[in-house]
Amino acid sequence: MSNAEHDPSTELTDLEEKLDALIAQYNLLKNENSSLKVKQEALVKEKAKLLEKTTLARTRVEAMITRLKSMEHGS
Repeated sequence: MSNAEHDPSTELTDLEEKLDALIAQYNLLKNENSSLKVKQEALVKEKAKLLEKTTLARTRVEAMITRLKSMEHGS
């Protein structure tokens, strides 16, 4: 093993580089996580709106069917 491998300043520099890389990766994942949370919130809201529209459509279709049946029995 050479002296450079045991040189404390070289080891410290290597450690700093690894720590900087780790911090960069952490920040990347933190930003990605925030972005995914925003997208998830938007999708949850969209799902709620779609469920509301589906319920409204079902209610209207059921009402039309009821009216058609009553017209059929009235004839």
